[in-house]
Amino acid sequence: MSETDTRAAGDAADALRVLLIEDNPGDARLIQEMLRDTEELAQRVSPGDAAGGAPEIVRETRLEDGLATAETEPTDIVLLDLNLPDSEGLTTLETVHEETGETPIVVLTGVRDQQVGVKAIQRGAQDFLVKDEVTSELLVRTIHHAIERAHQERKRRQQREQLEALNRLNRIGHDISHAVITTETRTELEQQVCDRLAAEDAYRFAWIGGVNPGSDRIVPKAAAGVEDGYLDEIDVSVTEDDETGRGPAGTAVRTGEVQVMNDAQADPGFGPWREAARSRGYRSSAAVPIVHEDLVYGVLNVYSSSPRAFMGAETEVLARTGDVIAHAITAIERKDALVSDAVVELEFRVEDMAEELVELSAAESCTIEFEQLVGGDEALLAYGTARGVSQEAFEDSIDDTDGVGNVRFLSVRRDELEFELVAPAAVSLFETIATHGGRVASATIADGEFRFVVELPRGRDTRRMIELIQDQRADATYLAQRTTERSDRSDAGPSSVLEDELTDKQRAALETAYFAGYFDWPRGSTGEEIAERLGIAPATFNQHLRTSERKFFESVFGE
Repeated sequence: MSETDTRAAGDAADALRVLLIEDNPGDARLIQEMLRDTEELAQRVSPGDAAGGAPEIVRETRLEDGLATAETEPTDIVLLDLNLPDSEGLTTLETVHEETGETPIVVLTGVRDQQVGVKAIQRGAQDFLVKDEVTSELLVRTIHHAIERAHQERKRRQQREQLEALNRLNRIGHDISHAVITTETRTELEQQVCDRLAAEDAYRFAWIGGVNPGSDRIVPKAAAGVEDGYLDEIDVSVTEDDETGRGPAGTAVRTGEVQVMNDAQADPGFGPWREAARSRGYRSSAAVPIVHEDLVYGVLNVYSSSPRAFMGAETEVLARTGDVIAHAITAIERKDALVSDAVVELEFRVEDMAEELVELSAAESCTIEFEQLVGGDEALLAYGTARGVSQEAFEDSIDDTDGVGNVRFLSVRRDELEFELVAPAAVSLFETIATHGGRVASATIADGEFRFVVELPRGRDTRRMIELIQDQRADATYLAQRTTERSDRSDAGPSSVLEDELTDKQRAALETAYFAGYFDWPRGSTGEEIAERLGIAPATFNQHLRTSERKFFESVFGE
């Protein structure tokens, strides 16, 4: 049975909560009467709390019931009789102290034995009182001091733990910085980071995940520690609308800030992974974004078997660790880009572009390849080849296709047509891709599908490019990513001149002239025809062409 002082619901919410474990009715009634009408205790414990009020007292007569109450209800202090029906002596104190953790305990004893009191304090009690000598003033003062001492002890312990954690993280940061210097690949670096974190007794598990291109899922890339199938069991995303994206990892990627989960059993945002984490002993975690400028490389996740393992200034150290990793990955990617001819290709399919040409490819079993795209002021010039279709059928389909037109044939053979056409509908998409460091390497219409390939330097944020393209065209479907050698065009000639010295208009004039056959003999296109395509005057085209030729030849023949 429990005897609980009843008070108004509003007051009870702010009241000091006292758990009295006492089987003697007379002694219990005396303690309750001493505390029932006093507001002094609340004022002492929380002097800034205007609510005040007498404490809320819950009484239990057995140790078993007292422990159950302490587990299920918030408790500020325990008043404990050592001799209960189901437990006697200092064993009673030891059991309560073990189960209630940091909750302060004041022992109530019926004997004037200082040795019992001293032993009680040595075994975890904050103080002790002899029942026959207790007064209301003494009881209030003892409870106040016990709560205050417990608070100070808790504060000192937390400060020690934070200092230890900061020292630990600084050591880890130093070792990771050393790994940055000694590792040559991103894969090796990420694995060393996880290995170093998991080697600490304070951390149970660590893994690094990256956002899968074309989706919102975070996929593991490196891991170390007590994993036990955790990564196979969980699902993590970066989408805020999905509950799997509202946890620490997804939020860290979206916000670019360290996210801490201090209690796996209570944190409402950790629901989708709670059981999997509990079964493996993960009590708290930190998710550290790995971001450099606009490039999101992934997220580092660290787990501890202790609650509240990541507090205060530790998040700043973790954030710096994420920055170090991100800078290292950037350096590795840039180095690879300098010594490697590899580029990243992203392939897409579009449903609602050039539909008549798509239908023609299915009906005639022909293939239409766009091999070069040149951006003009108001339109996109596309140079390509059509195979397996007649000139008349191809031209008719062009006339019926929205968004493309003005086809001009540069070469006509029996089974192959080389053509130039204007595609104003694709200008916006082309400019979006170019603005973010990519280029459309090729586009193909075949077998009733329109596919195009975007080429990016290694190390660029492929997921961001995918999002931009899909924002621009809702009918675009991401199909694949692959790493391949640079196209011949990228390596031909002094590319630095084309990219760094020429203006956009000068480069467009030079490229259009080249692909339109202006430099062939006989010429495939006149200057007037090219100027018309670019939407500029012939004199302006001639000026752009002459200037770009001069800059190009200076790079070849000059110093």
